[in-house]
Amino acid sequence: MSVVAAIISLLLTLTFLGMGAGKVAGIEQMRRSADHLGVPPGLNRSIGVLELAAAAGLIAGFWIQSLGLAASIGLVLLMVGAVYYHVRARDPAGQLLPPAGLGVLAVINAVLLGLT
Repeated sequence: MSVVAAIISLLLTLTFLGMGAGKVAGIEQMRRSADHLGVPPGLNRSIGVLELAAAAGLIAGFWIQSLGLAASIGLVLLMVGAVYYHVRARDPAGQLLPPAGLGVLAVINAVLLGLT
């Protein structure tokens, strides 16, 4: 794993550990955001579990690179879904940037992991 991929993997891991745990725990801010986007509570918790699983896969990717690659691809798909929900809610472009940026980072990570 390259140094750049390792740094991106670590950043994505920390981000999605926090976001996934918040969704699974049902933190108020996460519930309000899901309500705004029209995401049902059960789906929001499921997304949180997937985010935690991706974080675990990114960590495992330090030893088994294919798991890190799979986790990165999963995060790309989750962020495509997040952007879709923000667009559907007619959020301003500024609210699309965080999931889009995280999705781009996950794409870069997947490409870097796939190349090595």
